[in-house]
Amino acid sequence: MQTTVKDVIRVFEEWVSPNLAMEGDKIGLQIGNPANLVSKILVTLDVTEEVVDEAIQAGAQLIVAHHAIIYTSIKRIRTDSYYGRTIARLLANDIAVYVAHTNLDIAEGGVNDVLAELFGLQDVEILDRLHNLRLKKLVVFVPKDHHEQVLEAVCSAGAGWIGNYSHCTFNTSGTGTFKPEEGTNPFIGEKGKLERVEEVRLETIVPETSQEAVVRAMLAAHPYEEVAYDLYPLEIMGKPYGIGRVGTLEREYRLAEFAQYVKSKLGVPGIRIVGDRNNQIKKVAIVGGSGSEWIDASVGHGADVLITADLKYHDAQDALFKGLSLIDPGHNGMERIVVPVVANFFNQKFKELNWNTEAVSSRVLTEPFDFL
Repeated sequence: MQTTVKDVIRVFEEWVSPNLAMEGDKIGLQIGNPANLVSKILVTLDVTEEVVDEAIQAGAQLIVAHHAIIYTSIKRIRTDSYYGRTIARLLANDIAVYVAHTNLDIAEGGVNDVLAELFGLQDVEILDRLHNLRLKKLVVFVPKDHHEQVLEAVCSAGAGWIGNYSHCTFNTSGTGTFKPEEGTNPFIGEKGKLERVEEVRLETIVPETSQEAVVRAMLAAHPYEEVAYDLYPLEIMGKPYGIGRVGTLEREYRLAEFAQYVKSKLGVPGIRIVGDRNNQIKKVAIVGGSGSEWIDASVGHGADVLITADLKYHDAQDALFKGLSLIDPGHNGMERIVVPVVANFFNQKFKELNWNTEAVSSRVLTEPFDFL
């Protein structure tokens, strides 16, 4: 199957829905044509001129990045500037750029969950809940002998989950009527004749992020040429989503010892800490990237330390006054670990879908800081 940029985005957004992104975040397809064909994807943290060169050499038609290449309004593109050259090379080589930023931070299995797992946190919770996943009710009418087939298809595609219970549906038997007219090719019945069929009204819950996949699966499994179904928005609260994570370590560490552990796990050359080196660390808050505004949330959760980047002088003082230790491994160092996770996600999905498309992780180090 030939794969387009639009196809790749659709698969990716079933995981990192744009609805999860924080307000005003610059995400989505920033450069390129959604109809272009894709056989190779380069996954990166940042889009730099060196990363674009890497994409060209790899034969990639799409770059999937965590940080936006276009973040403020563009008034000019001058190719005698670094920024202008980078965009010009993307356009000249017909390479698309798609960005998933805070939606990748917030998504289950995204940046913050990867960090929580890397540091061995247990009983992990959301640090700051921002919203709940919207839910919908799917109702579809299925001929009785295809009921189980359609039920299994929609549930396998992501419908029917309530908490940790899967395949949650309600099924009511009844009689469906229809009359095939000219231009139809009915699965059951004859043209011009009113038909009555034993059908099952199948009802189930669908997360908004899975809606497209569930409807596709339902239509593929349903035998009818024209399927009767409804989708209703629900007012009930779905799964919570938010920024950051908080959890406990298997054992207590001293701050200096735990900071070295974080440094080793991330493979960064330097790390900053705030707090007495002998402070006992058991409960840990994490915000990938710039997370100083979640100091109060970390204190509110009873965290001993917050791991985040881009901390300023007054952030450090504020945390000290509130009894919270800080570890700053750097923005790039915290987030680049998600690059292979995203590439693996794509390759697993492409294998499941039997698409002849491959994702590779960028090898370019986009860390702007050097350490002496």
